[in-house]
Amino acid sequence: MAHPKRKISKTRRDKRRTHYKASEPTLSTCSTTGTVHRRHRAYLVDGNLFYKGKLVVDSTKAD
Repeated sequence: MAHPKRKISKTRRDKRRTHYKASEPTLSTCSTTGTVHRRHRAYLVDGNLFYKGKLVVDSTKAD
């Protein structure tokens, strides 16, 4: 196996790792309900499950 000839300094190591950052999620506003939600995910509004502005699961019928 290959081994490094010299120790990588902390500065050099940290410079390489600067690209790994947490990004904030993209949010959208639903045209039907007006709620803010994460994109490409289902979201709850008053117990009902919506996706892309359409009602997927109605809480009144789920018994």
